[in-house]
Amino acid sequence: MKNLVNRVQLIGNLGGDPELLTMPTGTSMAKFRLATNEYFQNKKGEKVTETTWHNIVAWGPQGERIAAMFQKGMQVAITGKLRNRSYETKDGAKRYTSEIILNDYYKLSKNVSEKAAASSTAREDNLPF
Repeated sequence: MKNLVNRVQLIGNLGGDPELLTMPTGTSMAKFRLATNEYFQNKKGEKVTETTWHNIVAWGPQGERIAAMFQKGMQVAITGKLRNRSYETKDGAKRYTSEIILNDYYKLSKNVSEKAAASSTAREDNLPF
């Protein structure tokens, strides 16, 4: 039950390629943004899409795998925990941010390179000879 207290599950699309950083301690960290969409009808009956952006952080070897595998636009499912933190900017202003610390992930769509290879194979299969 203690693992259910702070748990986030999202399915969305990557807003950009993950950024892999190496901390001064030698630990690696990948960070990326994930867009989730919610669909509803407004009072006029028009279909509306509302997009929410989430900051995702993955540490260590998992972060390195994500940086190598994930690409902008891919659809993924992730689970993690929510973390809120604050920091000071260079000019001394205090800022707050929310992040999801990644626990697990699933690729729901192929990489761009995998899609290209699959489509070229499909074209060869459709040849009449």
